[in-house]
Amino acid sequence: MSLIGQRVTVLGAGVAGLAVARALALRGAVVTVFEQADAIREVGAGLQISPNGASVLKALGLQQALEAASLRAVAVELRDGLDGSVVTRLEVGRLRPDQGYHFVHRADLIDLLATGVRELEVDLQLLNRAASVDLSGARPVLVLEDGTRHAADLLIGADGLHSVIRSALNGKVAPFFTGQVAWRALIPGDRAASVAEVHMGLGRHLVSYPLRGGNLRNIVAVEERRSWVDEGWMLRDDPMEMRLAFKSFAPRIQGWLEEVQDVYLWGLFRHPVAKVWQRALPEGAVAILGDAAHPTLPFLAQGAAMGLEDAWVLAASLAAHDGFAAGLAAYQAAREGRCSRIVDAASRNARAYHLGGAARMVAHAGLRLGGWLAPEMALRRFDWLYGFDATA
Repeated sequence: MSLIGQRVTVLGAGVAGLAVARALALRGAVVTVFEQADAIREVGAGLQISPNGASVLKALGLQQALEAASLRAVAVELRDGLDGSVVTRLEVGRLRPDQGYHFVHRADLIDLLATGVRELEVDLQLLNRAASVDLSGARPVLVLEDGTRHAADLLIGADGLHSVIRSALNGKVAPFFTGQVAWRALIPGDRAASVAEVHMGLGRHLVSYPLRGGNLRNIVAVEERRSWVDEGWMLRDDPMEMRLAFKSFAPRIQGWLEEVQDVYLWGLFRHPVAKVWQRALPEGAVAILGDAAHPTLPFLAQGAAMGLEDAWVLAASLAAHDGFAAGLAAYQAAREGRCSRIVDAASRNARAYHLGGAARMVAHAGLRLGGWLAPEMALRRFDWLYGFDATA
């Protein structure tokens, strides 16, 4: 179907929302993005954009902006948290060099996407919080907290974990606490190699990599605990709590944590992949993507990449089919299985990182031996993930 002139409303100006706004605007849609914040911005945190996500940014015409805003990764290393030794190394720099594997500050990715939608005259409406969605008429209607109603030919929910559009399609489903919490922090960079390091220990692990030309170092530290912590990114914590949780880790890690001045803590919750991603109405349709459709734990670094893939496939599916019903059904069919596999793989990674005792010794020995005998084998295990190109 032709998207030229179709009125599209996107709720949420995060990675997935801005990417789908550009993908649709490039195909001629008239797009409005509603965002509850007072500015298009993201507070500090790092993201990994693997080649499957970078290929979408290239297709959106944003590869040059990505290269300017990010560092190309050389490798991902799994390390023993106690002594810092390398257990195995994945040479991700060799993956699809035309796309690359990137480390980027979340704010910089949001900025390049926001610039990309503004140049296509997408209407960005700030300070607009959604209250509900009305799907009882011919077209979907977004109802804002001030009572304003906005009808659209297509309404897209890119509104994250607590999506009102997901709830309208699926009802409310309570997530469950995974028994894990995560701290995130930024410290001054040390100009180290462009490598993501995963330091593994009993019941905890820490991930770190450089950002902004090595001027910053991103830290995400995960600990298992029984106590429940609120879901969300913006709960401040005492840096000493993180230092105490990782006091048994190698001196290099201790040095990083001593530099932390501001740290945020959030509880990690598991949400099911949505059963219903889209619905056609008599004269319009509604759909969800990104975290609104398939929230994931951060242990495979695929949240942003999945949102980018969704954005491209949603727009391409609509363009390739007659009518919203067929296009959106094709979108869900194309994405549901892959995203479910990624979500499940991320959950398994958390358990693998936190082994102790004999299981830890056996697992680390196996990884070291495999890395010595067949260094390319470990990387090939991820061909299904990194080798995928949603734009092909």
